[in-house]
Amino acid sequence: MSDYSITRAYRGRQSAVRQATWTRDYLRWTAIADFCCACAGVFVAVDLRFGKHIDASYVALSLALPVCWLAALWLAGGYDVRFVGTGSDEFRRVLNAGVGLTAATAISSYATNIELSRAYLVIAVPSVTAFDMMTRFAIRKRLHRRRAAGLCMQSVVAVGHAPAVANLITELRREPYHGLTVVAACVAGFPDYTEIAGVPVCGGLDDVPTTVRSFAAETVAVLACPEMDGIKLRGLAWELEKTGTDLCLSPALLDVAGPRTTVRPTAGLTLLHVDHPQLGGMRLVVKDLFDRCAAAAALIMLSPLLAVLAMTIWLSDGGPALFTQTRIGKDGRTFRIYKFRTMVVDAEQRRDQLLANNDSDGILFKLRKDPRITAVGAHLRRWSVDELPQLFNVLLGDMSLVGPRPALPDEAAKYAEHVRRRLVVKPGLTGLWQVNGRSDLSWEESVRLDLRYVENWSFALDLQILWKTISVLFRGAGAY
Repeated sequence: MSDYSITRAYRGRQSAVRQATWTRDYLRWTAIADFCCACAGVFVAVDLRFGKHIDASYVALSLALPVCWLAALWLAGGYDVRFVGTGSDEFRRVLNAGVGLTAATAISSYATNIELSRAYLVIAVPSVTAFDMMTRFAIRKRLHRRRAAGLCMQSVVAVGHAPAVANLITELRREPYHGLTVVAACVAGFPDYTEIAGVPVCGGLDDVPTTVRSFAAETVAVLACPEMDGIKLRGLAWELEKTGTDLCLSPALLDVAGPRTTVRPTAGLTLLHVDHPQLGGMRLVVKDLFDRCAAAAALIMLSPLLAVLAMTIWLSDGGPALFTQTRIGKDGRTFRIYKFRTMVVDAEQRRDQLLANNDSDGILFKLRKDPRITAVGAHLRRWSVDELPQLFNVLLGDMSLVGPRPALPDEAAKYAEHVRRRLVVKPGLTGLWQVNGRSDLSWEESVRLDLRYVENWSFALDLQILWKTISVLFRGAGAY
């Protein structure tokens, strides 16, 4: 073995040791936080229900409840390392633990004929659950900050064709909070490639076990690759089982969320069934009702701010405060979009003169330093408050709170056939593109995110995007 290989293997083993150490520490501190949250919830329940006069039986119950809470979280999968730091599964398991503990307490009370105060239980378990959700959210954000600094990462060997491997590397670098970093690649067509996006290519599809051992990788990600058939995958799984390395498979389906897929064994085969996206029906009615009610409430609450912003824009140069423009909505219908004016009055007439300086790599027109933007407009754009008048578009039913980016007519006219899929839903005031880079995204990445939203829309996803939008706006990143 060469000196380079020895050094590489040593670094890989060191990485594996650090991975096991930080994971163990993370779960230990999470358990301690869970216990403290349970104690806090119990204290709130005792104080509100009994004050200073509490029976001995409730003292015993209050002492046992934090321990029972840890047990409930463990049974609900709240300490599963697969869900550390990413996804909503961790929070769903905390909610399941709260429901399960409530049901177990009620059943135990009925079976043993013990009279328990309903007020105590109604306060205690929801309080514990709420405190735990907030605490775990804070712990997760701290982990995300550490991962952004390159710490607490899990090493991955990517397997597949070079373009797919390059896309995976780019995506994981752009979103380090997932905690995965590609340290090596095994690609079809080796040795035509020596490295991909700065990651060394260490062999072909048959060299995965050797590469995993050399880098002591914790995960192997097999991307859509016809050469990796069932027999090869089964053999690879057996080899990875010896080292305890995780195996992840990426299907050829692009951006299809888990809830739309189910595994169905048929005639000895494992088939992945994909449900059609829900683009109509009662769920869409609920979404539209929520959008309009939320937009009306927001307009009422923000009306003083809107008036101040309009006055500020008008006083800055004497031009109109609002800017209207034709955009393409659902099913290709046109509508007038409303925004606060952030550019000079004749900005549209000067657009053709600036096309040669376009910073976008697609059909969009974007300038990082657009000379047409006014001093007031630059501040409005940074915090995206120039988009607030679009709440009127939401109220009128032309737009949704969450959806794909509203396109200009000349942009929509250049859409490829697959891109037109984004027009089957209403455009949004915010969307996945807003919470994943805003104007810093490439055209292809913006399209991919919009199509991912269309294919996997749900009310829960809308709420998640709205929540993330608040954080993005406070950072003011990617807006110009």
